[in-house]
Order: sequence, then C-alpha cells, then structure tokens
Amino acid sequence: MAGYFITFEGPEGAGKTTILGILQKELIKKGYDVVSTREPGGIDIAEQIRSVILDRNNTKMDSRTEALLYAASRRQHLVEKVIPALEAGKVVLCDRFIDSSLAYQGHARELGIDEVLSINEFAINGLMPSLTLFFDIDPAKGLTRIGKNDSREVNRLDLENMNFHQKVYEGYHLLAERFNERFRKVNAENSLEIVTSEVLQIIEEHLKSK
Repeated sequence: MAGYFITFEGPEGAGKTTILGILQKELIKKGYDVVSTREPGGIDIAEQIRSVILDRNNTKMDSRTEALLYAASRRQHLVEKVIPALEAGKVVLCDRFIDSSLAYQGHARELGIDEVLSINEFAINGLMPSLTLFFDIDPAKGLTRIGKNDSREVNRLDLENMNFHQKVYEGYHLLAERFNERFRKVNAENSLEIVTSEVLQIIEEHLKSK
C-alpha cells in the first residue's frame, strides 16, 4: 500500500490522544494528507462495539470476550477506514491498535501475548503499522493526569486497580523489545511541548525514509 500506518500506544494518561491531534494539524501544514482515527472506534460499527467494551456497567465481561470484541472492532475499522486511506496514499495516525490488545488483554489479563496475537492476526490479515510510538509514562503518574482532566471520559479500564495498570505497562515494555524494528519509545513524562516536538521529528524522519 502506498500510505503510512502510524500507531500511538501507551498506558492510560500518557497524552497520546492530545498529541495525535496536534500532530495531525502540524503534518497537514507541512503538506501531508493525514487521517486520524482511534481504536476501538473510528467508524460507526466499531464505535458501537467500543461503547460495549468500555461501558462502566459491563464489569462482568469475560477477558476472552473483551479480546474478541477488540479484534472484531479492529477488523471493521481496518476494512472501512484504514485500508482505503492507505490505498489512497494517506498518512494514517491511529490512537491504539493491536499492541493495546497485546498489552491489556494479552499481558495484563494474562490471556497470553501470543494467544491474543493469534486472534488479531486473523483480524488484521497481515496489516501492521510501519511505525509505533510508545508513550512511556509511569502508570501512577498517568492515572493522576486522568484524575485532573475533567473532559476525559472515565471508562471501565480506568476503574481497574493499580496492579492491572502496572501489568499493562510491563506488557508494553515487553512489546517494545519484541517488536523493536517498529517501536519508538518516547518519554511521555516530559512536557507536552517537548513530547510533541520529539514525536513530530520521529514521524517526519520515518515518512522521509520510506
């Protein structure tokens, strides 16, 4: 495909959603044709699945059910939005993708990274990002940020205990080592300006190298 698929990953409160919005505008100013999207969600069917997954009332949801719902949402999102954009030569910036499932359901829920990967390999049919930005922040600091942000939705995953969020964090570090050819780690504990500048530089270098 002619486009570029770049994903933003990290634990809760890492700031990736805010930075993605800023970077989309900056890249458009520089002449790139950019599409921003998110997971779960991005298109109508996937947003409906998102509402089920993240509903604070759905505390009885089984871990495997959760993993399968994420994979289903991911497949529909790819078919309807991501793949057409890539085929049109666009730069796709996606807030979360397969690595979220591997860190949250694979490692933190203890379903197994390889087991969750196999579910998602069926869903994505070989389409992986060429660049993954890992926004690295201590889980406690990330959750503190969330507590101070009144405009952010509080979802079911935010209600998990600190042990769960610590395991998510561990999972991301395992993935960064395993998929080091596409992962780039960013210190998300720095200021918004510093992180945004660093990520913009990484993305531009990536776009010019291909």
